Amino acid sequence: MGEKARKLLVLYASQTGNSLDAAERIGREAERRGCAASIVSTDEFDASSLPHEEAVVFVVSTTGQGDSPDSFKAFWRFLLQRNLGKYWLQQVRYSVFGLGDSGYQKYNFVAKKLDKRLSDLGATTIIEKGLGDDQHPSGYEGTLDPWMLSLWNTLYQINPEYFPKGPDVMIPQDEVIDQPKYRILYHTQENWEPELLVESDIIQRARGMSPGKLFKDKSKPDCFLKMTRNEVLTKAGSTKDVRHFEFQFLSSTIEYEVGDVVELLPSQNPSAIDAFLERCDLDPESFITVGPRETENSGFCGEVITQVPIKLKTFVELTMDVTSASPRRYFFEVMSFYATAEHEKERLQYFASPEGRDDLYNYNQKERRSVLEVLEDFPSVQIPFDWLVQLVPPLKPRAFSISSSPLAHPAQVHLTVSIVSWITPYKRTRRGLCSSWLASLTPEQETSIPVWFHKGSLPAPPQSLPLILVGPGTGCAPFRGFIAERAIQAQSSPVAPVMFFFGCRNKDTDFLYRDFWESHARGGGMLSEEKGGGFYTAFSRDQPKKVYVQHKIREMSKKVWDLLCDGASIYVAGSSTKMPSDVMSALEEIVSKETGGSKEVASRWLKALEKAGRYNVEAWS
Repeated sequence: MGEKARKLLVLYASQTGNSLDAAERIGREAERRGCAASIVSTDEFDASSLPHEEAVVFVVSTTGQGDSPDSFKAFWRFLLQRNLGKYWLQQVRYSVFGLGDSGYQKYNFVAKKLDKRLSDLGATTIIEKGLGDDQHPSGYEGTLDPWMLSLWNTLYQINPEYFPKGPDVMIPQDEVIDQPKYRILYHTQENWEPELLVESDIIQRARGMSPGKLFKDKSKPDCFLKMTRNEVLTKAGSTKDVRHFEFQFLSSTIEYEVGDVVELLPSQNPSAIDAFLERCDLDPESFITVGPRETENSGFCGEVITQVPIKLKTFVELTMDVTSASPRRYFFEVMSFYATAEHEKERLQYFASPEGRDDLYNYNQKERRSVLEVLEDFPSVQIPFDWLVQLVPPLKPRAFSISSSPLAHPAQVHLTVSIVSWITPYKRTRRGLCSSWLASLTPEQETSIPVWFHKGSLPAPPQSLPLILVGPGTGCAPFRGFIAERAIQAQSSPVAPVMFFFGCRNKDTDFLYRDFWESHARGGGMLSEEKGGGFYTAFSRDQPKKVYVQHKIREMSKKVWDLLCDGASIYVAGSSTKMPSDVMSALEEIVSKETGGSKEVASRWLKALEKAGRYNVEAWS
C-alpha cells in the first residue's frame, strides 16, 4: 500500500441536521478518493488542539437572524480569546462551507465570521469559502458539489498524499457502503410492561435513543398541553386558513413570558405509520433499544438511554418522520445498494450521482416526497431497519411564537397558526404535518400534546419601554401577547406607548384579531393616539397598487422617529422572505431623513440599536 494517506478533519455545527448531513457527505467523498476523514461536532472537539491539525474543513449553518447553532457557541467563544494571537494557527490549512438562506439579511453570517477569524489567527485557506443557499434550485448541494471538486483538486496540489491515486479516482459506490452508525438490539417481550410507563418517560426514552437528537436537545417534554379552542380567524374568500388555538396545561404548569416560543411534537398519520412498517417488513410489537456502533467517525452526540427497551412502532411514531420530510441524497445511495431490480438500482445510482442532482431535486425535494412515498416508488428495495433509523429524517418538534400573555391568560397558551398546504409542480397537494394535525384536533378529543418552552428572538419588554411593533400576517402573534399584557399592567401603573403596524392581503378576509386591535386603538386603549401610540394597517390587495407595512412606516416617519428618540425598541415578526429587509430599509430612510445623515450613517445607527438589544427580529420561512 505504501505510505498511509493524510487525514482530513471535518468539523460541523448543526442546528437542524443539514450541516451534519453536508459534513458526512464531505467525509464520504474524501474516503471514496482514498483519504481518511474524521467527522466531529464542534461541541465535541477540543478547540485548544486545533493548531495540531493539518487540514480542517468547517461546515457551519446560520440560523434565524445570523445566529450560530448552539453546538458552535462554546467553540466560537474559545476562538475569540485575545491571547491566541495571529500565529496560533499558522500550521493549519482550512476551508469553510456555510449553509444559509439568502432570504435572510445575515446570509451565511456564521460561515463568514468564522472564515475571517481563522484567517486572523494565522490559518491558511485551502479554497475560498463555499456558501450554500436554501434558495438555490438544488438547495445547498448546488454549491457543495462544485466546491468539493475544487477542494479535492487543491488538496492534491498541496500534497498528493491526501489522494494517493489522484483526486478523480473513486472507489465505486457499491464497494464503500458503510456499516450503519446505529445498532438495533431486539428484546424478548415478557420482561417489559409499557402500560406502567408515564407518557413523558416513553417520549424521553424514544427520543433519547434517536440519532436525530442534536445539541442538548431535551428528550423529555417540559409538559403536556390540551387543546380547548380551535377557531378559524380568516374569513370565506381568503387564500389562507389561519387558526387561533388555545391550550391549557395538563398536570404541571410552565412559567413563560410574552415573546417566548413553544415547540410541539406532532403526531403522524397512524395509517401511514402502519403502511411504513408493512413496507419495511417490521414487527411493530417487537421491543428494541437503539445505540451508536462504536466507530471513530460516528459523530454521535447526546445522552443515550439504552437500558430500557421500547416498542418498535412507538419508536417510529415518536422519532422518525416517515410521512412529511423528504429523505437526503445519501438515502438514495444506500437504497441503490439494496435494490434488487436492475432498473431501480440504475435510477437510484443516477439520483445519487452529481449528474443526477437536479433530477433528484425535482423528484424529491420539490415534490416533498416522503420516505414512505420514495420506498413505495422502488418496491425491490428492502433496507435494514438499522439503516432506516440512521437515514429517515428525524421527527422534529415545530416551533410557534406564543400569542398569549401569562398575565392576561393565566394557565393558558395561545397560538396563531397558518395551516400550511401547497400544490407541487406535479400538481400534488401537500400539507404541513404539524399545522394540519393541529387543525384536525378538537377540544373533545382531549389529545395530550408534548411541548417544550424556550426563549425566542423577542425578549419580553419592560412596561416602561416604548415599542414600535411590526407584525404582518401571523407575525402579529407575539404582539397580541405584548398588548394584552401591557393592558393589564396599565390598570395599576403607567406604561409606555406602543405603535403597531399590521398588514395582510384583504381587510375583509385576512384581518387577524381585528376586534382585539381595534378595541385597543380606541378610547384610551393601549394602541390609541391619546396614549402616544397608534395602530396602522396595510391591506396589500385592497387597491390597485400594493401597500405593505414598510409603506405605512414611511408614512408615519416623524412619529416613528420621535418614539425612537424617546428610547423605543423595535420588534419585527413574520415571514423571512423580503419583509424584514424591507422594514429595515424603510427605517434607514426615516433615520436618514430625520437626521439629515447619509444612508450609511443611518444603517450604522440601526446596527448600534440592534447591538444594544433594541432592534429584535423573529422571522420564519
